[in-house]
Amino acid sequence: MLRVALLSRWHVHADDYAAEASAHPLVSIDKVWDEDAERGKSWAEELGVPFEDDVSSIFHDPHIDAIILTSSTARHHDLLVEAEKYGKHIFTEKVLTLTKNDDEKVLTAVAKAQIKFMISMPRLTADYYLYAQKMMDQGVLGQVNMIRCRVAHNGAVPNGQHSTGWLPERFFDAEQCGGGSLVDLGAHPIYLANRLAGKPQYVSARLHSLMGRGVDDHAAVTVEYDSGILAVLETSFISTGSPFQLELYGTEGTLLIESDQIRVKSEKHGLEKWTPPAELPQPLETPFEQWVKEIIEGTPPSITVKDAQDLTLVNEAAAISHQEGCRVEIQP
Repeated sequence: MLRVALLSRWHVHADDYAAEASAHPLVSIDKVWDEDAERGKSWAEELGVPFEDDVSSIFHDPHIDAIILTSSTARHHDLLVEAEKYGKHIFTEKVLTLTKNDDEKVLTAVAKAQIKFMISMPRLTADYYLYAQKMMDQGVLGQVNMIRCRVAHNGAVPNGQHSTGWLPERFFDAEQCGGGSLVDLGAHPIYLANRLAGKPQYVSARLHSLMGRGVDDHAAVTVEYDSGILAVLETSFISTGSPFQLELYGTEGTLLIESDQIRVKSEKHGLEKWTPPAELPQPLETPFEQWVKEIIEGTPPSITVKDAQDLTLVNEAAAISHQEGCRVEIQP
């Protein structure tokens, strides 16, 4: 049995991971900590486990094997380094940290401690991503030269139930978040493009705030990869009805994914019409399931530390690009 501690209900996905841990037959949630004691006590009561107001006592507890980290992004570095110091396996919400330097400190400590690390990038386990990767690997689209990906929702749009939208107010606190829509929701198009296109080299970005709440609520980023692929990545907290979109354009064909609709037109499929997949690949196990399986069985996960590093590289470069109004080269 893998005994875990939940570190913070700050993130909106904290309940999702708690539910996944509770449902797993080989995982036991043993403790809860939260920087907001009232929020943490409420969560612990709901889960029927003890609340710990001193996070250091969790790290010192030899009975805790691992942590699930869903704190504010600003706290990631310190909490992760402390967990690694005491040999706790780590499952963390994205992003890992806000800078390349902090990533290196965290991941160096992971390697030194020989613990199992997982960052939650669920779209890398989805059937549509696996199909897109297959189309690229098999050369169905010829030489892919452009990718467009959009992940957006209306979390910052006022509605009848929420005067400022359904996202918690803390998601607009730059000090806690390190950014807005791009650093949070924009992680998905970034890590998808990174995996499909290769090593990011140059980044140009504009981060805008329609609602004027201190952080960006919509953003567009172009990333140039060493493969020659140009990616246009979009995200938003202020788009109602916006579907998920992933588009791949190549010299011999095009793949369009919009929500659950997938279609391809290529020389190999026949250019006269759009063709749906004959069969989609089976989705991979979730990031959480892969993490548990690696700890217990030693099975290597499909999501790696490189995915975490590349996500931070693009996010950090995008922030600099916006602030300085320039194209930013990602240094090796």
